[in-house]
Amino acid sequence: FTEPTPIQHQVIPAALEGKDVVGIAQTGTGKTLAFGVPMIQRLAQHKGQGLIILPTRELALQVDEVLRQIGGPLGLRTAVLIGGASMGLQIRQLHANPHVVIATPGRLADHLKQKLYSLERVTVIVLDEADRMFDIGFLPEIKRILAAAPRERQTMLFSATMPPEIAKLAAGHMKMPLRIEVAPAGT
Repeated sequence: FTEPTPIQHQVIPAALEGKDVVGIAQTGTGKTLAFGVPMIQRLAQHKGQGLIILPTRELALQVDEVLRQIGGPLGLRTAVLIGGASMGLQIRQLHANPHVVIATPGRLADHLKQKLYSLERVTVIVLDEADRMFDIGFLPEIKRILAAAPRERQTMLFSATMPPEIAKLAAGHMKMPLRIEVAPAGT
């Protein structure tokens, strides 16, 4: 990669500084690398664990693939916690001490309830496609996860739109988030 997309150009420097970010951009604008690159770099420098929460299994697998492409050569380990996949494999991935956990809210909640996973090492949380997660009804689960996560963390939230519930969630669970909005092409 030589030229960052507009969302990457604006988010990466702020995220590298550890700032909380609310990014508003359409699907396909490069959000995965906008949060993935700084997450990998900050975890390498400051330790801890990253947690990325997405609304669907397909998106979780896509994000895992992108992160492994850029982080694999650096030794990045990931765990993907999604419904419809083997719990045994997910538990093995968690036992391998992953740098980044990529999860859907429901399966993440299952692992937390069964004490198979703990949020205690999480230092960076990303909520991607937040508007879709709320449309599907994951808001209560997201609130519980954010409340259980360590207070000292970086939180990044990405969404195509900014409905009032998301603005309220950001205000309640983020520290002075930087709002970065990128207009879709042609607008």
